[in-house]
Amino acid sequence: MSITLQTPRLQLRPFEQRDASTVQKLAGQYEVARTTLSLPHPYPDGAADAWIAFRKDAAQHGHGFTFAIIEDKQQQLMGCISLNVTAAHQRAEIGYWLGQEFWGQGYATEAAKRIVRFGFEVLNLNRIIGAAMTRNPASSAVLTKAGLKHEGTFKQHIRKWDQFEDLEYFGITRTEYFPK
Repeated sequence: MSITLQTPRLQLRPFEQRDASTVQKLAGQYEVARTTLSLPHPYPDGAADAWIAFRKDAAQHGHGFTFAIIEDKQQQLMGCISLNVTAAHQRAEIGYWLGQEFWGQGYATEAAKRIVRFGFEVLNLNRIIGAAMTRNPASSAVLTKAGLKHEGTFKQHIRKWDQFEDLEYFGITRTEYFPK
């Protein structure tokens, strides 16, 4: 995948193997992992290398597009944002995480708005969905600011570290994104 997306402060680019140690450091932070659906803690050695290879393969086959969130001026890797695509339904699920030191500065919202635009304009999606644990209102705010609307709460929908968690689901359709 050679796609790079730009925002006023960020560059969203494909992950490279050289990013693995930073991914392990940032994604391995307890506060990041505890409210992110698929991040383990502690983050195992070698897992970031395997994950980067897996995400490159997904992009090559059109199943998902995962971008490193890079602060443009310093070229600092801050986190990850992705669209995992279900091609048969022209639908994708947005997912993201940021290292804790980058929280509260609008970076996730800026990246989310850009990837939603990419999903509708480039991938020609019909629908984008996202989910956040109810105990992570900041993530719900990112989805809302990116244009997704709250669609419901799924009680005890997932298990994170042996605890069942409620998920808030959000979505936006192509006709909502491009109103006539």
